[in-house]
This record gives sequence, structure tokens and C-alpha cells, in this order.
Amino acid sequence: MIKAVNQIRVEKGRVEEVAQRFSKAKAVHTFDGFILMEVLVKENTEEYDVIEVCTTWEDHASFDAWRESRATKKAHASGGSEAKSEDNPILGAELSTYEVFVQHHPEQ
Repeated sequence: MIKAVNQIRVEKGRVEEVAQRFSKAKAVHTFDGFILMEVLVKENTEEYDVIEVCTTWEDHASFDAWRESRATKKAHASGGSEAKSEDNPILGAELSTYEVFVQHHPEQ
């Protein structure tokens, strides 16, 4: 099992605006191998706000298939251009993946 964490840096004071984009389930929830999605808002930041979008997958192959699907859709939708909105509150993002080594659940 793996966890993919996309850490998104957002202009200070606009974190809720960006976090709301993740409030409704989208296509990721329909992909084979998808287990869970969490959206975390980091507390007590100074320069900018931080959102971490965490998805849990059965394996790397499932996650990679989803990423390839997204990349293909974006390329076709934008005609290959990466136009950025001038009022976009997102300052940048960094994607990391982790192997889930240990996981504890409440006793049943």
C-alpha cells in the first residue's frame, strides 16, 4: 500500500478557497486501487498556507495509472499549453509518495 501526498502552498488567507475544491468526490474515487483521500490544512503557518491532499492506494501501479490518466486529460483539455490564471492563489506544489510500512486500527 502507498500514500501519495501533494503538498500545495497557497497565498495566506486563501486556504479555504482552495480546500473547497476537494470537498466533492471526483474521478479519483472511481479508480481501481484507490482506497482513501484526506485533505489536511496545516495550522499555524506564517508565510503561506498549506494544504496536503493525501491519497492512499493499493499499490504504485494503481496510483501511476491514475496519474497517467490525469496527465492525458490535462494535455488534451489545454491543447498542451499550461496557462495560469492571474488570480490563482496556488503558489506551488510538491508531490511525495510513501510506502505504508505500519498501520494501526482501533480494536474491534
